[in-house]
Amino acid sequence: MLTKLKFATAVSAGTLGLIFATETFAADVTWNVSLWGKRRAFTEHVEKLAEEVKARTNGAFEIKLHYGGALSKSRENLDGISFGAFEMAQFCASYHADKNPTLTVLELPFLGVSDLETEVKVSKALYEHPAVQQDLGRWNAKLLMPSPMPQYNFAGKGDVPASISDFEGMRVRALGGLGKLMEAAGAVPTSVTASETYQAIDSGTVQAAGFAPHAHLSFKVVEVADWWTKNLNPGTVHCPVVVNVDAYNALSDEFKAALDESVDPAIAHYLDTYAAVYDKWWPELENRGITQIEFSDDELASFSEKAGPIHAAWVEEQSANGLPAQEILDMVKKTIAE
Repeated sequence: MLTKLKFATAVSAGTLGLIFATETFAADVTWNVSLWGKRRAFTEHVEKLAEEVKARTNGAFEIKLHYGGALSKSRENLDGISFGAFEMAQFCASYHADKNPTLTVLELPFLGVSDLETEVKVSKALYEHPAVQQDLGRWNAKLLMPSPMPQYNFAGKGDVPASISDFEGMRVRALGGLGKLMEAAGAVPTSVTASETYQAIDSGTVQAAGFAPHAHLSFKVVEVADWWTKNLNPGTVHCPVVVNVDAYNALSDEFKAALDESVDPAIAHYLDTYAAVYDKWWPELENRGITQIEFSDDELASFSEKAGPIHAAWVEEQSANGLPAQEILDMVKKTIAE
């Protein structure tokens, strides 16, 4: 009987120890992040952010990343943030321009953003504008950090465009301001999600897709492409990471500081990671025999002229919606020029 009692006591103590250990190492606060696709250069800053926050709080604040649209479809992430389905999410402004019109200023073509560092700088300046904060506030969203994207270029299947005029009538995957620019060039922009693009090109639904290099790799567009526009550089998309306002406000001062102070290291890691993408990109093009198209300066100049009316139309449309559109665009251009 004594032996049985000792055994039972030992088991109980072991069980209690396991419970206490679990409680000791469990996070005090856990946030979920809604992402799409798989882990790639585009999400490395979120990965780093989670790592930094965990380290700064000794594991008490945990950020869990959910890929593949496990929590929400990419075009519904802002909606999910609005009603607190998850605490953090990444989305692209062009997925629903009517929901975040102020952010679409950074998707206007030929703004003159020369590198990712400049894009980070102008994004942060934009996020500080009261009209932008009010815009996202409608969705209970607080802008946390950008996902700085290089200039898009097109990868396509079939006949190689030798000039800008060869895009006329071509069905292309192009969103936001890039889509409007391609439409001005005579192309037919089509809204296809990133994950659907490979199949769309392979089946001939679209002939080309505008992406940054990492996405051409991640979504396997490069596997079906015959050509790539090396120097078109018409624009890019803006894809911020946002947090639910209520969830942010509920954080302790310590946890808020840990989150906020993790942004800069996360962005620095993102930039380093993206620099390494090009180490894979150029050999991939060479190995697959993909034609790299370089347009002449005259071709590019005539193409960029099409951006002026698009900028003016954006200002007119957003001003009619009650936004200080010209002020926002001027601020963006000034920040880029500085």
